[in-house]
Amino acid sequence: MSLINHQVQLASRPDGEPSIANFRHVQSPVAALQDGQVLVRNHYLSLDPYMRGRMNDAKSYAQPQPLGEVMQGGTAGEVVESRSPKFAVGDKVVGMGVWQEYSVVDGNAVGALRKVDTTRVPLSHYLGAVGMPGVTAWYGLVKIIAPKEGDTVVVSAATGAVGSAFAALAKARGCRVVGIAGGPEKCAYTVGELGFDACIDYKAGQVKEGLRELCPKGVDVYFDNVGGDILDTVLTRITRGARIVICGAISQYNATGAVQGPKNYLSLLVNRARMEGIVVFDYADRYHLAVTEMAGYLKDGRMKSKEDVVQGLEKFPDALLKLFNGENFGKLVLQVTKD
Repeated sequence: MSLINHQVQLASRPDGEPSIANFRHVQSPVAALQDGQVLVRNHYLSLDPYMRGRMNDAKSYAQPQPLGEVMQGGTAGEVVESRSPKFAVGDKVVGMGVWQEYSVVDGNAVGALRKVDTTRVPLSHYLGAVGMPGVTAWYGLVKIIAPKEGDTVVVSAATGAVGSAFAALAKARGCRVVGIAGGPEKCAYTVGELGFDACIDYKAGQVKEGLRELCPKGVDVYFDNVGGDILDTVLTRITRGARIVICGAISQYNATGAVQGPKNYLSLLVNRARMEGIVVFDYADRYHLAVTEMAGYLKDGRMKSKEDVVQGLEKFPDALLKLFNGENFGKLVLQVTKD
């Protein structure tokens, strides 16, 4: 008897915030393997802000998600059948796959699957701290910002997978790290558990006052995950020669009109500052450098990886919405299997 695959397709393009109506759950038989292929049972699927942009039929750094096809995203699972000499049954693997329980993958396709060691790091963490989010933070800090000891570093979406990894990397390099997060619980977590020096609760509506109090000499480095008003406010506090990395703009992803750009951009000129965008897919050849450092920090406790795990493929639309309303607390993943 052939296996039945449970899948999530994009049925229509959202206008503003996605809804359950934009997705379709379908079932189909799993195809028999051909030579060189492997069958992966996906245990975890990664929910990331960039997925919202791919739902639009518009130019971006990633191709639009085709309508009527299975959603694409990061996956982590186990090889359950193999006709490839490169993979054995039982291998734990991660890749950029599709939103379904089983995936048939070409074992020879470059970058399609990567074996991972789960004796040191849990499988799901390869979608977070030692996966794409961790690599994003590592490259943004180490290769673009090049921090100096004593720099005042501010990071928004501080409890997310990218923000928390960025903080650990910055602290390891002697920086003072101030987070921006939503709500007193998240702010307390950044300081008490993640090791931030301080945190500003943006939901209290006092980002400007918080930056003035907690960064009295200004902001040397800003790692932006949200865009909008928070980016504009930080620009008023940057120091001469400040470095700003634009990683994301989650406050703008569901906009139905023009995206809000920075009004205070002249601060870059006045302060001879630099603002640069980063897309992690451009640095795939250096993933191993980031993963090695991040795995070491997880092992020795200098970095903690909080996960927000949602159970069941059928929960995908509801889980995705948590990203855009700030409900998720930590790296958001969807667990497909219970075993």
